[in-house]
Amino acid sequence: MRIIYTVWMKVLIVALALGTAWAVRGQFGHEHGAAWAGAIGVLTVLVLARRPDWYTRLPIVVALGALGWGAGGMMSYGVVVGYGRGSDWLNVSYGLSMLFVIGGLYGFLGGGLAGLALDSSDKQKPDWGSLIAQMVAGGYLIWGILIYQLEWLMTPPRSELWAGCLGAALALGWYLYRNGFSRSFTVALYTALGAGFGFAFGNFLQVVGSASGIAFNWWNVMEYSLGFFGGTGMAYAIYSQEWPESRPADRRANQLSGLFLIILLPFLNIIQRFDPLQMVEDAERIGVNDAIGFVNTKLLLVWGGSIVLAIALILFFWPKINQQNWTTKDAWWLLIALLGWYIALSNIHTGAWWGYGSLRDGLYWLNLIAIFVLGRYTAPFIAPPLVTSVSNLHGARLAITLVLFLLLLGWVLINSHDEMPGSQIRFSVWQ
Repeated sequence: MRIIYTVWMKVLIVALALGTAWAVRGQFGHEHGAAWAGAIGVLTVLVLARRPDWYTRLPIVVALGALGWGAGGMMSYGVVVGYGRGSDWLNVSYGLSMLFVIGGLYGFLGGGLAGLALDSSDKQKPDWGSLIAQMVAGGYLIWGILIYQLEWLMTPPRSELWAGCLGAALALGWYLYRNGFSRSFTVALYTALGAGFGFAFGNFLQVVGSASGIAFNWWNVMEYSLGFFGGTGMAYAIYSQEWPESRPADRRANQLSGLFLIILLPFLNIIQRFDPLQMVEDAERIGVNDAIGFVNTKLLLVWGGSIVLAIALILFFWPKINQQNWTTKDAWWLLIALLGWYIALSNIHTGAWWGYGSLRDGLYWLNLIAIFVLGRYTAPFIAPPLVTSVSNLHGARLAITLVLFLLLLGWVLINSHDEMPGSQIRFSVWQ
């Protein structure tokens, strides 16, 4: 019983970490924000797994997982969320179902690439160049067929790059299947189911919360839900299987991945999010008297603090990256640093440190404290896989069950409120 409890605690910690990071990602958006959140989720899985062979490849695995989760950031879903705020079952159920697809694509790409990195052994090594080429070709092909030939539009008039992500996911899934990477395919499948359900269920919570009249950022709840359930699916699939001994990592690949995680990814988010002109407009909108001085202070904190932190992380972790001798404690502190950095940047952006934030800004830190406390208690324990019968057939049954449940939630929504502000209509309904 202690073993089962410990492993499920680790699944919960991964869910909390990715849920928190994905909620923070709402302040950054796009591919770069999703990649940082995905990196935190994958890193949490590795920290709690306590496998020395995985630690030698830690930067590579985390970077690949980040790229997979980040790729889904190109998809638009603002209009799809609006379908759930309607008053007819057809449009509401369509919205929930399409959010299931969008969230599933996030999870399949992120979980699939992370799983494939863990599945790399001396006996079976992925051909990464060929895989990436196939995913790019598959993305362009499916995007062209569905959008320009068949005109199957999900989110008109927004971007339809969900079809590109679908093509990349199909190419990844086919590669995993035909090359015998069954464990990686299972991780991709269960992560997709978790993230897809989390996104759709989060939309349900968002609509119900908004209809309740309770003043809260319910959009952020939806984002947290995607990360929480996506993290649950990814951790469950990884911890439920026996994995081969990983092959030795390439030192240069580890070095480049470490620079990506500590330098490129954070500063790309900073450059993209902290635009001075936009920050001045935001400051004036919330009623700051000296908007320019306020923004200058924030920029000084963002750039000065981030440069100092990045240098400190490089100086401390570079020997670990170079010598490939990570310990659980090392990986644990890297996780806390990256998640804390992400939360701090979010707080600076919203102005929470100057009293302009909201309840969610404090909840991020409470989540970090919970992760720290639970992780410090749970991380020292090594536990065998949860079950050995996890299979893709079980995953298919779970997918059907989740879709039926979402259709039921659509019925609940239309009976819980009238048409709400921000609602969208995809299909005309005759009454």
